[in-house]
Amino acid sequence: MSKCPDAAGAFHILAPPEAAGQRADRFLADAIGSLSRSRVKALILAGHAMRDEQALSDPAEPVRAAARYALRLPPPVPAAPEPQPIPLTVLHEDDSLIVIDKPAGLVVHPAPGNPDGTLVNALLAHAGDSLGGIGGVLRPGIVHRLDKDTSGLMVAAKTEAAEAALAAAFQARTIERAYLALCWGVPASANGEFSGAIGRDPRERKRMAVRAGGKPALTRYRILRAWGGALALLECRLATGRTHQIRVHLAHAGHPLVGDPVYLRRMPAVARTLPEPLRRACVDFPRQALHAARLGFCHPASGLPLRFETPPPPDFASLLDTLDQGMADFR
Repeated sequence: MSKCPDAAGAFHILAPPEAAGQRADRFLADAIGSLSRSRVKALILAGHAMRDEQALSDPAEPVRAAARYALRLPPPVPAAPEPQPIPLTVLHEDDSLIVIDKPAGLVVHPAPGNPDGTLVNALLAHAGDSLGGIGGVLRPGIVHRLDKDTSGLMVAAKTEAAEAALAAAFQARTIERAYLALCWGVPASANGEFSGAIGRDPRERKRMAVRAGGKPALTRYRILRAWGGALALLECRLATGRTHQIRVHLAHAGHPLVGDPVYLRRMPAVARTLPEPLRRACVDFPRQALHAARLGFCHPASGLPLRFETPPPPDFASLLDTLDQGMADFR
């Protein structure tokens, strides 16, 4: 057992027989002594733990006697994000806030595995001189998020007053948010809603799931276009803002998003109804086909209504064009 990390920043611990059955995070925290259980749990969830040279992803997994555990400490990150000159598409900016069209592939916040190169780093470079010192620290006020590979509209506050007002509006569900989602299959109703509660998947902690005990979640949708019975382009409107909400609700309903690396587990049977070139274009799409297309809210300072719309980015738009042209040729 090592209570000090090795040169690579990893603790190595051999589980004694009496530890069998304990939670892995509690056992490792007690064995190391210098890390709290919550810190160990976060490290496990972030992918920094191993058991017998296999990834350990569940903090609650029972300890196995004689198993060899390793917990790696990631390199320390700066206390505050650094400005980085990352190009941004700015749709609106004033003294209170900034609205951007986030590209797919851009992470919103620095985190383990993504210490920089994020939207926060980009905003600090773009608007650092005009930020009002939110919370006493020079930083943009991120009041909502998009997944890394979801494109589209986001608003960030530049002052404490704007951050508080926008956060309250999101909490009160007065923010208008609409997404374009390309899913497998076609929902039975042209308009409808999904209302399953969403919580952490107990079997895979990096996934969310519709489950008892989750937080209430409501997604309203309408079908904009359909390609036979194989695919549908939906407009999804969020009444709540749970992690992965649209992705989880659609997958649970049997209509997972095209390209979703987490919730699309197997190719749906309806894919076989597409001509091979179109099926291949959808299978090869490298991310979830989800775009935040509309964002509306009242300005936190003036109270005036603001509304922004943005079309899907080139990769998404190209896939839709390919489907339109391919189905026309097929017919």
